[in-house]
Amino acid sequence: MTFTEPPAEGFPVLSLPADGIPPVVDTPEALAATFDALRQGSGPLAVDTERAQGYRYTAKAYLVQVRREGAGTHLIDPTAFEDGAPRADFSAHAAELADVEWVLHAASQDLPCLAEIRFLPVRLFDTELAARLLGLAKVSLGALMEQALGLTLLKEHSAADWSRRPIPEEWLAYAALDVERLWELREWLIVQLEAAGKLGWAEEEFAHLAAHAADPARPRKEPWRRTSGLHALHSPAALAVVRELWQAREALAASEDRAPGRVVPDRAITELAARLESERKPALTRGDLRSVRGFGNRVAARYESVWLDALDRAAALPRSELPARTSPTDGPPMPRSWERRWPASFARFNRIRPALVELGEKLEVPVENLVSPDHLRRLLWDSPDEIDAEEIDRRLAESGARAWQRELVVPVISRLWSA
Repeated sequence: MTFTEPPAEGFPVLSLPADGIPPVVDTPEALAATFDALRQGSGPLAVDTERAQGYRYTAKAYLVQVRREGAGTHLIDPTAFEDGAPRADFSAHAAELADVEWVLHAASQDLPCLAEIRFLPVRLFDTELAARLLGLAKVSLGALMEQALGLTLLKEHSAADWSRRPIPEEWLAYAALDVERLWELREWLIVQLEAAGKLGWAEEEFAHLAAHAADPARPRKEPWRRTSGLHALHSPAALAVVRELWQAREALAASEDRAPGRVVPDRAITELAARLESERKPALTRGDLRSVRGFGNRVAARYESVWLDALDRAAALPRSELPARTSPTDGPPMPRSWERRWPASFARFNRIRPALVELGEKLEVPVENLVSPDHLRRLLWDSPDEIDAEEIDRRLAESGARAWQRELVVPVISRLWSA
């Protein structure tokens, strides 16, 4: 598929919304006026959110941007409508727009916080996912705006602390611009999808996203194992230190609504735990704690007794309660570990996966969008020597693979199943 190339340089820069910076919607009267305008608008509804994950413990939305033709852009502060509850409830407003297609970029990032305020679409269009299905090399909103519309979108406030009040004017301008031309990007992508014969694929993907938008996130087993630097630790005793410190930090971060890394950085935790191994210590002391820079910042130092208690708990654990060196698996292990225990599955994976990569390249679709790595792993792990295409299709469908994906990959998988 050939796409129109934008000029190499000199894109006009979008720096201010065409209609000016809209005021923040933070009163019941303004909210009613906003949704009255949106109901009377036409065409799809562009939606975006701003969070403060680098600053706050939760991933709640601190701003929701919406725009519809004829209604203009509206910047809603959902925290102003919580009324003492953990989150606002916009379900009634979502119902008013149930027949409208919503346009989001990277919907999987926005849908969880929209689900928290019960403001979810029935139908949606995801511009990032559409770009991935088209095989575009760059799928960020800024890159797509340049390629599709020949415009540069400034992104300097994407990692800002959106919990700040009042929100600075330049941040509000940035937020409004994120939805101002989103519907035009949707139109461009629809043309490209139709030309590539992929519009039906995209529609299935969007329907799946909308249908599962309210699904709760699956809790991760032993989330402390994602601590940066953990790979350098090997002893169960050191891992126990990380686990106890991580859990203590998590509780503090939640109680203060502060990002965990702003309480104590991950690297400080693993650096402290590493001293058990590098210095062959039986236990860690107050001196060890104070010698690690990350535990000396203003917030961490205030809770020195909490960290010392965590170190004491780790040191007192009997061997039977120390964490294992490796994480318990949630489902099949990674294929690289199959060779010894499941050699037939290992060989099968190494026949099928390259063929699917080749198919993805031919179709200009990333292989992870052609078939989920988790779906493929669950299908092939500890698998039978003989299986027919119908059973492969059934198993992939049970995992959640869409019809368009199964139509493309099942023939390849069934042909290469047996050596």
